[in-house]
Amino acid sequence: MKLALAQINPTVGDFSGNAEKIIANARRAAALGAELAVFPELCVCGYPPADLLEKPAFVARAQAVVEQIAAATADLQMGLLIGTVTQAPGRGGKKIHNTAVLLRQGKTVFEQHKRLLPFYDVFDEQRYFAAGEKQQLFLYDGVPIAVTVCEDAWNDKDFWPQPMYTADPVEDLLEQTQRGWAKPLLINLSASPWWKGKQQLRREMLCAVARRHGTAVVLVNQVGGNDSLLFDGSSLLIDRNGRVAAEACAFEEDLLVVDTDATGNAPKAAAEDDDIPATYDALVLGTRDYVRKCGFTSALVGLSGGIDSALVATIAVDALGRENVTGIGMPSEFSSAGSIDDSRELAEALGIRFELLPIRSLFEEELRALAPFFAGTPFGLAEENLQSRIRGSLLMAVANKFSSLVLTTGNKSEMATGYCTLYGDMVGALAVIGDVYKTRVYALAQYANRKRQRIPISTLEKAPSAELRPDQKDTDSLPPYDVLDPVLEAYIEKYEPAEEIARRLGVDAAMVARVQQLVERSEYKRQQAAPVLKVTAKSFGTGRRFPIAVKVQV
Repeated sequence: MKLALAQINPTVGDFSGNAEKIIANARRAAALGAELAVFPELCVCGYPPADLLEKPAFVARAQAVVEQIAAATADLQMGLLIGTVTQAPGRGGKKIHNTAVLLRQGKTVFEQHKRLLPFYDVFDEQRYFAAGEKQQLFLYDGVPIAVTVCEDAWNDKDFWPQPMYTADPVEDLLEQTQRGWAKPLLINLSASPWWKGKQQLRREMLCAVARRHGTAVVLVNQVGGNDSLLFDGSSLLIDRNGRVAAEACAFEEDLLVVDTDATGNAPKAAAEDDDIPATYDALVLGTRDYVRKCGFTSALVGLSGGIDSALVATIAVDALGRENVTGIGMPSEFSSAGSIDDSRELAEALGIRFELLPIRSLFEEELRALAPFFAGTPFGLAEENLQSRIRGSLLMAVANKFSSLVLTTGNKSEMATGYCTLYGDMVGALAVIGDVYKTRVYALAQYANRKRQRIPISTLEKAPSAELRPDQKDTDSLPPYDVLDPVLEAYIEKYEPAEEIARRLGVDAAMVARVQQLVERSEYKRQQAAPVLKVTAKSFGTGRRFPIAVKVQV
């Protein structure tokens, strides 16, 4: 069978725009001779729709749009397999299904409801959907088809040491194969988010499914950024021997027409530990989609001369175009001349507008206003944070005036330890690198310079500093980042106890305990932070839910 893998970038709630993408790709697929076009999970409404699913009007609109798509493609000599929301029968339980719908000649001819509803990390589908109760193979022009929706293909008992569910929808479907039939084609409609290691894991898992059952596997995955979640696409055709026969582009829309009898080469080697290029592409895509899907076209970045703001500005330029990015330097009496020069050099290399808004006079005026309260106290954290908050106020004023979004520049190491200022450097609409540890910030900056020097060498080489007091260095308050980051990763992403971290990494146990305390004490800041683009298995945000008022003893 000639199949079209229609890897599209839907926007949550944009029924008209999503329908236009589906119809346009269906027509392109038909023109290329496809017999069936397959689209991602919930592509009609976009994924994840979250509590929009609790609005009856939202569900009704999805159903109406499916009918519109069916009517608009009724003249095509092929079918469309699309993901949408449908009503669940019965009076009790959840009222809707996550469904794959087959449209042909203007009608819905088949539906398959998702059975396995993930409820971990960023997923909370059990909150909204009723699980499908049954599955069935169907014949499409004589070819037996087994349709699954995302998680339904992720419970192979031979691949996972400990499967999460008792049922395996793939196994249940393929057991329905009747005498005389060819091996069914397994098709998976997916909205599988990307993070470090996910793309390779997904490929290896589906190759294992194909080998185990001796059947070809097709995955059509959503692409694009929706809030914090980034979807890489990377749709696949895997032959019955478990080898990749065709793969769509990563991090961009694609229409891939394949012959399902195609065979692949040897399985792709496991990805190297260095996934910096994919991470960079994911951050660019996430920034572009967040800004544009929120209805904006331009962004502001506060440029300090440091590596974090330089990387965020460079990502913003690659995402939005240099004409849509403005850098603002806000030096104080503690800012070095080199930091101002580095900011200006970065802006020139990126080709963006750069303005200086010195804050010294504003800082002095606010200190005069606060003098009755601060009398007799030494210069300290309050005065340092005051500078950051002045900068945040200026950035938000400019953003409001010119309808731009402020991109925050804090990294994961800073957000983890609370080395950031509420209502100061944390202000903004999106934390572009909030899931990137400081050591990886440098690696991403080097990658951003791969074609030409955009981020200045001096920015890459200088010691990190907030420059809020004389001769300040990050290491005055934190361990060196090459020591800190492995500790943070072990504690945040792997939930290792402090004693085990100290033993395994060979670092001081008291230091690990202090870092753990910083992480827990800073939860109140993170819960007031801008959304974070998720690029690791455990990012701050919806996938990591901890109380604020807590005393952690384990």
